[in-house]
Amino acid sequence: MSAKRIGFIIGLGAFLLTLAIPAPAGMPPAAWLTAGLVAWMAAWWMTEAVPLTATALLPFVVLPLGGVMTANDAASSYYSPTMFLILGGAFLALAIERTNLHCRLAVGILNAMGKHGGPNQLLFAFMIATGLLSTTISNTSTALIMMPMALAVLGAGGVSADRQDGLSGALPMGIAFAASIGGLGTIIGSPTNAIAVGLLEETIGVRISFVQWMIYGMPIVLLGIPLAALIISRVQKVGHDSFDVGAAHAAIATQREWTVPEKRLVPLFALAFLLWVTQPLTEPLLPKGALTDGTIAVFVGLLLFIAPDGTGRPMLTWPEANRAPWDVIMMFGGGLALAAGMTASGLANWLGQSLLPLSALPLWVVALAVVGLVILITEFASNVATASGIMPVVASLTVALGADPLLLALPAAMAASWGFMLPAGTGPNAIAWSTRRIALPRMVGAGFALDVAGIFLLVGAVWAVAALF
Repeated sequence: MSAKRIGFIIGLGAFLLTLAIPAPAGMPPAAWLTAGLVAWMAAWWMTEAVPLTATALLPFVVLPLGGVMTANDAASSYYSPTMFLILGGAFLALAIERTNLHCRLAVGILNAMGKHGGPNQLLFAFMIATGLLSTTISNTSTALIMMPMALAVLGAGGVSADRQDGLSGALPMGIAFAASIGGLGTIIGSPTNAIAVGLLEETIGVRISFVQWMIYGMPIVLLGIPLAALIISRVQKVGHDSFDVGAAHAAIATQREWTVPEKRLVPLFALAFLLWVTQPLTEPLLPKGALTDGTIAVFVGLLLFIAPDGTGRPMLTWPEANRAPWDVIMMFGGGLALAAGMTASGLANWLGQSLLPLSALPLWVVALAVVGLVILITEFASNVATASGIMPVVASLTVALGADPLLLALPAAMAASWGFMLPAGTGPNAIAWSTRRIALPRMVGAGFALDVAGIFLLVGAVWAVAALF
């Protein structure tokens, strides 16, 4: 029996089981049904039992029929500013690709690493560049910017678009993982960070400053990216790849003059980057909730259809823009809808309350258990939803233990962004998956290894830094 068939049976069977037997003590019936839906979607997503985007439609059917939320609420939960960030960013990436600007940017990375490095060095160079960029703009925006450059390098090296082994799958996966890890470096690196900081201040009065977060977050970035690169290299067998970095450099490098479309696209690219970086400063000047990473991406994306490229046409036409990864956007929406169901049904709260008995254990054991649970939840729910649902419970647990909030709450807050196994788990993962170069079993394998290592890295790094200050 194939893995797809097994996954199909396990997923559907897990859901039917929640209909056949009562919910555990203290768990609302709606939460029990939602737990079955989580298991169902996880099994189908991980084994590709049915197309991933088709699986993402399950919450729209199951949640209303299960009485968890109305059909209107379920439909609205499929959309968020993050989805429009992916869409607007995809328009920008397509314009970069059309003008060949991504090739010029990729040359900069190749020049920085030299012409004689191997595939592993190239993977690490892209991941370092991605991680550093992700500390200042959102991780999804970073992935959108870096992905065309990686594809340009792979194309210059003669790697076919349907190849999934070696560097072909490693570069997109590495960019996605590095974008998520880099986002932990600063409060503005990921919306999840800001939500966690706000909830901690609101619930237990603990304020974490921008600099204080960086002191704890940057060591995790500096340790996490090499760790992720090592894991991806082993899973993808990058060391055995015959990819010739020197040949790719020679093929992609160009001394030609900048074209007019390139020159006109650069200011729009810079505008998007500037707006993303300054968003925390400009947001208070506008109506509340008006300026998000998503609205910025769509605004610049709309400009692409208006601004002339100097050759008698706009920067982007609709037939070109229609190549946007619509299926990936819907798949990501399915993860948002599942997260909304976990919150509305009380499942997220029940999972958080289940942590309270841990108060009898040593604090370091509690920290590892909490971080492990948060990582598990964020694999199947959006990072924002995980932080919003679990952080108040973690804060309460911190008070009950009388522990230093930073030792427990900070690793848990960072764990809400530490999900790498599934394409729908994060925006960067969804973007990497849209390249069609990643084999799902390899993403699951690399993501699982990084998830497990992350439990100890997040707790260990935060506790080590705390011991120094």
